[in-house]
Amino acid sequence: MTTRRIVEIDQEKCDGCGQCVTACAEGAIQIVEGKARLVSDVYCDGLGACLGQCPQDAIKIIEREAEAFDESAVPKRSQGDVPHSQHHPVPCGCPGTMAMEFSRHAPVQSGLVALGNAPAETLADEDPPLSHWPIQLHLISAAAPVLRGADVFLVADCVPFACREFHSRILRGRPVVIGCPKLDDGRAYVQKLADIVRQSAPRSLTVVHMEVPCCTQLLRIAAEAINLSGTTLPLTEITISRRGEILGTQSPKSLAARSR
Repeated sequence: MTTRRIVEIDQEKCDGCGQCVTACAEGAIQIVEGKARLVSDVYCDGLGACLGQCPQDAIKIIEREAEAFDESAVPKRSQGDVPHSQHHPVPCGCPGTMAMEFSRHAPVQSGLVALGNAPAETLADEDPPLSHWPIQLHLISAAAPVLRGADVFLVADCVPFACREFHSRILRGRPVVIGCPKLDDGRAYVQKLADIVRQSAPRSLTVVHMEVPCCTQLLRIAAEAINLSGTTLPLTEITISRRGEILGTQSPKSLAARSR
């Protein structure tokens, strides 16, 4: 260990845009849980190529005790030769995780669009229903501004395909996170939702899931996350049939009674 120059990332300022990831030729920075993090001291040369790429001014160069920069380790890491134990679990380190909020006043450009082999259809000049990006639960930051004090919708990822009214009646610009309780890690979902509740203090949480039994696990995940957060939060359930019908909504009171 030696005292040297190395980057420091302010986690409060970082919005997970990922621009620093592509700016770092050594691959020292990755997106972890929606935030930029230094993967290992040995990959950072301390020259600060990432500084000018951060729109939030969240990166600076400091002096501290750190392992020496090892240029020979960089190509090994890019070739996947670094032991797995040295890697942080990263759901996605690409700039596509950059946090974005979409204006509700910017119209979609009208025109014809062809989807696959389907005939071209006209796009309406109206606000896009999606209010932000990313929407996958693993990728969105627990402190994303769009979630703060909001009525957040946790949606099973099959719902928008089954329910033709999803965009017009359910989404409509609301902050949404999506996931699959059957195929993804439910424990990771519980922890991430608990972090969202603690850090963003949403006003309420609505779970939208398919009627099939495996999909109802999303509701149990949400209830467990609220308990883990140590706070209280209104929880509502919307169930969608396999034919795409909105079967009904249960109030927070009825859900609380069920969970006892």
